[in-house]
Amino acid sequence: MKPVVFLVMGYAIISLLNTERLIFLSQSPMIERYGTLGPSCQDVKTLIALFQEGMTGIRLNLSHCDLEECGEWLNHLHTAAQECGVSPDLLIDLKGPELRVGVLSGPLSLEEGKEITLGGDGIPVPSIIFPSLCLGQEILLDDGALLLRVEDCGKTHARCRIIRGGILHSRKSIAIPGAGIFPPTLTESDYKNLSIAKKAGVTGVMLPFVRGKEDLIHLRNALKEVGATDIRIFAKLENRQGIQVLPELLEYADHIVIARGDLGNDIPLWELPGIQYEVSKLCKSVGKPFMVVTQMLHSMTHAAVPTRAEVSDIFHAVLDGASSVMLTGETASGEFPVEAMRYLCRTVDCAQKYIK
Repeated sequence: MKPVVFLVMGYAIISLLNTERLIFLSQSPMIERYGTLGPSCQDVKTLIALFQEGMTGIRLNLSHCDLEECGEWLNHLHTAAQECGVSPDLLIDLKGPELRVGVLSGPLSLEEGKEITLGGDGIPVPSIIFPSLCLGQEILLDDGALLLRVEDCGKTHARCRIIRGGILHSRKSIAIPGAGIFPPTLTESDYKNLSIAKKAGVTGVMLPFVRGKEDLIHLRNALKEVGATDIRIFAKLENRQGIQVLPELLEYADHIVIARGDLGNDIPLWELPGIQYEVSKLCKSVGKPFMVVTQMLHSMTHAAVPTRAEVSDIFHAVLDGASSVMLTGETASGEFPVEAMRYLCRTVDCAQKYIK
């Protein structure tokens, strides 16, 4: 290993970095920068601004809607792309084998220390979860923002204590650490969305909670049946099971997605950076493109300027070899979607200049 000298702000910095890693990084292609389509950015003017800031693709989360319901948004997207002279990627994020809260009559306030019921006349949830619940089981909602503990459960309902409260909205994620729950790979809604994906201009499909190569083969066959074999498959790693079978997924996925939201629910958060690094290293060693996503600029959902830690996170994701990075709620429902994309793209640019 040879010492490498860098000039940083006029100072000579000697670093014992692996020079082969630097050569690999210097030859890396352009990093793709994705936003997520939502109420905060669906109009033509905002989409144009996002493209002008450097956005190269966009994700549509179909956990909350179906593709055909988003016709107006997609028309705005295509109009903005044409205006800017770009051909952006359009990724759809399927429902897949994930668990989510059902439709609520409105935002629900969960107060810490109080009890609430899942199922029955309470919060609508998939019935598949109840056989796996037991006294003391923790349940995480909305990417872990809300935490419940089971105090009593039956075949169709569970009474829970609210340990970490907040506001619950419809269709938010459910995570039950350690529970062996096995929903089908694709839902009826997923099949419907795949049937019109090519016509809608979709270039990639993101499959949540991939549990093994069988999930990816199932999705590949579903795409083949609707004549959409050119649509790429993005395998989302969102729990321990996905991490453990990663080597077998590499052959069947076009891209690996380090989806830190639900992944951070299934493992201790302090372990997450190390797992992200190990996944990055494995993907890079075999030349498999990978994406880093979730809370990259989370503070910008409500703030015009990100934290120093957030821009450092983006910078190091690029240094670790990420082929793409993505904003989620920051553009979909945040107050500063264009500003968030500006910080994402400029940080990526700085990282790539640093590498070269």
